[in-house]
Amino acid sequence: MDNNLCSIKTTLPTTWREFEVVALAQDLLANGAACVQHHQITSTYKWDGSVQSEKEWSVEIKASIANRVSVLKILKLLHPYDVPQIISTEVTANDSYLQWVNSVN
Repeated sequence: MDNNLCSIKTTLPTTWREFEVVALAQDLLANGAACVQHHQITSTYKWDGSVQSEKEWSVEIKASIANRVSVLKILKLLHPYDVPQIISTEVTANDSYLQWVNSVN
């Protein structure tokens, strides 16, 4: 069993309604994610030389190291942005949570 898990963060537009975010979460779960959390945020960033501030969905996905590639593949395939923020990090977790994440296929 791996001693780490993968935490993947992304954002989605608020033009997506919650049921669309949940549908993406279900696709991610079907492709190896153990857990998908989402909530609305405000992002401030530079785009085309000017500062933008927009509401977005923040999405955090947990997956085993073994399932990382399949989860990232489906996320990249289904992501609506031209330049998506997809950040994947290996993290540690408490043993019981890590065992549960690693048990998800």
